[in-house]
Amino acid sequence: MDGISFIGGGRMAEAMIRGLLKAGLVAADRVSVADPDVARRELLHKEYGVQVFEDAAAVWGNDLVVLAVKPQVVQKVLAQCRPAAGANHLLVSIAAGIAIATLEAALAGSNTRVIRVMPNTPALVQQGAAALSPGTLASAADLQTARQLFDAVGVSVILAEPLLDAVTGLSGSGPAYVLSFVEALIDAGIKAGLDQVTSRTLVLQTVLGTATMAMQTGEHPAQLRAMVTSPGGTTIAGLQVMERAGFGGIVMEAVEAAVRRSRELGQPRG
Repeated sequence: MDGISFIGGGRMAEAMIRGLLKAGLVAADRVSVADPDVARRELLHKEYGVQVFEDAAAVWGNDLVVLAVKPQVVQKVLAQCRPAAGANHLLVSIAAGIAIATLEAALAGSNTRVIRVMPNTPALVQQGAAALSPGTLASAADLQTARQLFDAVGVSVILAEPLLDAVTGLSGSGPAYVLSFVEALIDAGIKAGLDQVTSRTLVLQTVLGTATMAMQTGEHPAQLRAMVTSPGGTTIAGLQVMERAGFGGIVMEAVEAAVRRSRELGQPRG
């Protein structure tokens, strides 16, 4: 990777920069970041040795550009950048809810290729999950380039754009669901008599270990659950309570609600 630019230097952009540098995919002096916040620019330059700029139009010297700004400023930022954009550029957008058609319209006439991505916050610790959808001009090579970015901070999949709402409701919002469950487990441990530090340590390691076990074994969750569910034991007693409360249905309804909201937010505003 010869070089990469970021429009927006927030936490997700920083996570990607950290992952790319750690993986050795690009040299620090070939990374450019545009952000209006001087403190943010100084932090990124000091911490990672990247080039920093205030003007978003100044970072289009690299052919690969990541759009990492808040959705409400996308149109304004791309209007400023349009004169600098060209057919040599690949724009990878992680701006939530901004459709490919909107991005391509904002850069109309430039022939800039566009890829839209829905990442999630565990990218901050190089354990993210991201879904990518190609624009009308993006090639297979462009998708491979974009996947390198997100595989450096986790894992990625390629999907049709209409499925990104499902991704938003599942893995985009998913960390909040998992953290709510983690918080409840910690509180349950405290209620049972453990101190907060001990309960937190045990819960976090249990969640991490269980997820790692599921990924490494490839077994269906039901099979792994059966391994710790003895007849007449403690686990089945707890699972019965969760079943009675409709735990599985609650989780599915939560994801469905988030997917609906994602679709609503993606609708054009009058």
